[in-house]
Amino acid sequence: MTAPNNIMLIDDDEIFTFIIKKIIDETKLSGQINIFNNGQAAIDFLKEAAEKTSLLPEIIFLDLSMPVLDGWGFLDEYIHLKSKFAKKMTLYIISTSVSPMDFEKAKNYSDVTDFIVKPMAKERFIEIIKELSKAES
Repeated sequence: MTAPNNIMLIDDDEIFTFIIKKIIDETKLSGQINIFNNGQAAIDFLKEAAEKTSLLPEIIFLDLSMPVLDGWGFLDEYIHLKSKFAKKMTLYIISTSVSPMDFEKAKNYSDVTDFIVKPMAKERFIEIIKELSKAES
């Protein structure tokens, strides 16, 4: 199994980001994690790294509720930019939202692989990594 080398986490919840970092360290299923506390910082990074395959993440975990640029704004920007990226990225929404409207809205974005309600269990994270690893094999 080839684990993803690079994960992007876009979330302003410091406790959640700490937990995800700890899961990654414990499972040793990824080499690097880039954390951004708002969608605009993540978009700026992706624009600069667009042609640098080694800097681009294989997986993006995206929160919906953040300052500056929320998850929906990030998705809209991402869609406009994705053709410029040197590799395909798998995107998951991870949110505390249980709103049926958010679930339905997420279905309108073909780039969203799944909508996960926080907290994300360690087992679910491992499952996601394994699914991605199989897809890349």
